[in-house]
Amino acid sequence: MQIIREMLSYPFILRAVIVGVLVSLCAALLGVSLVLKRFSMIGDGLSHVSFGALAIAMAMNIAPLKLSIPVVIVAAFFLLRLSNNSKIKGDALIALISSSALAIGVIVISRTTGMNADVDSYMFGSILAMSDEDVKLSVLLSITVLILFVVFYHQLFNVTFDESFSKAAGINVSVYNMLIAVLTAITIVLGMRMMGAMLISSLIIFPALSSMRIFKSFRFVVISSAIISVLCFMLGMVLSYQYSIPVGASVVVVNLSVLIVCSIIGKH
Repeated sequence: MQIIREMLSYPFILRAVIVGVLVSLCAALLGVSLVLKRFSMIGDGLSHVSFGALAIAMAMNIAPLKLSIPVVIVAAFFLLRLSNNSKIKGDALIALISSSALAIGVIVISRTTGMNADVDSYMFGSILAMSDEDVKLSVLLSITVLILFVVFYHQLFNVTFDESFSKAAGINVSVYNMLIAVLTAITIVLGMRMMGAMLISSLIIFPALSSMRIFKSFRFVVISSAIISVLCFMLGMVLSYQYSIPVGASVVVVNLSVLIVCSIIGKH
């Protein structure tokens, strides 16, 4: 607790903690549906699209979040549409889009600003990257994501487990699949400043997998996933502060450790 109080005395760390906790919550809640629907790699694909959009925003001198959020939402829309209707399916389509977006981002940056520290912060995350404007926008959008998830919880539950039954019950499955994709896109863009394009998808996958090792009920998995995600983020922040290691990497290592522990507990 003493270390946490010391950390929070620095304004830039306080900003990072506020955004990090909210984004961790959003990622954990959405991650359960994404993992169960086998869409977990969509996070990785969209994070690379976000990197490409951020690179273009930097080159054009535009506020990064204002450009990348709509671009990634559009990418999520096309990713789902193409996955359902294209000859290229699932993971192959995600790999195609993510590698192309990452390549475009690298080319744009190399031709404009060069591979500098700003680029490194987008690739691997940096707590120093959060401006006051970023924090305000991130908090607003994170709260919006959480509210929408709670409001449409029952529909998302039905769509996650049985699309055929949901269609028979009159639920517009495509709309709620798109809602999941859009909320995921927003969460990924917000989390990239903290975790980086290379690591943001871990926030979506690890807490959900850890919870599923212990609980079987969807509701308990969602609640425990949110708790695990926030605790892992906070512990990762403490480790980062204490040992001067990147936040994103420390959060992933903590999540991995928790997954291993939960897997051992789940077997007994």
